[in-house]
Amino acid sequence: MLAAGERNRRRILGDAWVDKALAARNPFNADFQDLITGHAWNDVWGRPGLDDRTRRYLVLAMMLGTRAYEEFTLHARAALDGPESSRLSPADIKEVLLMAAVYCGVPVANHGFGLVSALLRERGLADGAADVPDAARG
Repeated sequence: MLAAGERNRRRILGDAWVDKALAARNPFNADFQDLITGHAWNDVWGRPGLDDRTRRYLVLAMMLGTRAYEEFTLHARAALDGPESSRLSPADIKEVLLMAAVYCGVPVANHGFGLVSALLRERGLADGAADVPDAARG
């Protein structure tokens, strides 16, 4: 269960993030790490009912809805960098943020746009133009 959960966690968040989390493991947080690895990453992410791309959308929306901005940023970064089969584009994430504006509130979406904009700047895509067809850019 833990090995399968760790494989899922690495597939979704990337080796660097999981290595960092495991390096921070200690007697105080070890039980929690086992809980999330077994429950979230195996029992939930390992279920056959939804594909990884759909789960990414759901996690982003739920992290915004609960104002878990650090986790939102973690999952937005992973969604932008993830395997091609489950990767989300800036335009995909923008749609999540627009939905969040209606269902979670404008301040939540505004903060989310700021967080994703920072991620895009890290990648040299400050305006998200990588999603806009050349003909539409003017």
